Amino acid sequence: MSLAFLYAGQGTQHAGMGADLYEAYPAFRAVLDGAQVDFDLKTTMFSDPDGVLNQTEYTQPCMVAFAAGMTALLYERGIRPAYAAGLSLGEYSALEAAGVFTAFEAIALAAFRGRAMAQAARGRSCGMTAVLGLGRDSLQAACNQAAGEGLGVVEIANYNCPGQLVIGGDQAAVDRASALAKEAGAKRCLPLKVSGPFHTSLLSAAGDALREKFQTVTFRPMAFPVLFNCLGHEMGAEDTVPALLERQVQSSVYMEDTIRRLAELGVDTIVEIGPGKALSGFVRKTVPEIKTYAVETCADLEALSDALKG
Repeated sequence: MSLAFLYAGQGTQHAGMGADLYEAYPAFRAVLDGAQVDFDLKTTMFSDPDGVLNQTEYTQPCMVAFAAGMTALLYERGIRPAYAAGLSLGEYSALEAAGVFTAFEAIALAAFRGRAMAQAARGRSCGMTAVLGLGRDSLQAACNQAAGEGLGVVEIANYNCPGQLVIGGDQAAVDRASALAKEAGAKRCLPLKVSGPFHTSLLSAAGDALREKFQTVTFRPMAFPVLFNCLGHEMGAEDTVPALLERQVQSSVYMEDTIRRLAELGVDTIVEIGPGKALSGFVRKTVPEIKTYAVETCADLEALSDALKG
């Protein structure tokens, strides 16, 4: 068996995430108890009484804390990957798993990243839309036409899996590109409930903030390869982790390419870490031969342990 960890990104968070794990496992509890953020992390994750969990600056540290706690539990059981990757924010969790960051460093960086992204998008009418059933070239042509009409920026932000792409940018340009995509044969165009045009050039200010922040951060060697969003594969000799993370926040996420690359590397089993099972769905639509497990709860963790031991 060749195993990879795949970490969920923003959008799958929900109140109650991690509550059962916190009660049951000291290793998970230690991660959440030690996290240094400027809000009540556990209360937000477990009950979200103030209704802030879906706000980017809160979502990101909560998701990374959950992922780091789950990674600690998997490692405690001797379950370790040959490779790791993550969707957007999940890339920070993949790097934490590979030893580039400690759990607490990753959570603090996620909090900084969330604030920087929220600030970069503030005051601008923006949107993101999932486009289903249209190829890359046809959607790129729709984006080019909409942008060429002077409506603003619209770009392909996510290449999730065959038949599922996401565009983002200025709202008028996104709406026009969506209409053009339907004319070109898209089955559906679904506006997403997000707080900014993530993974587009409109987030360049967040990239600038991260570049400055990374000058104060220690980046340790990877214990195993991480596949990067903006590449769709492992980093090259000319790449650096800080530069790739700066680029990631303002450029496309190549998740379909990443999944195909994992298959090329011989991965036959993927564990999705984080709330939800969206990434497992992407894997099944991209390389259905890869076996997937999603772990979110105590029951999921115990079932995974039993399955991999078997």
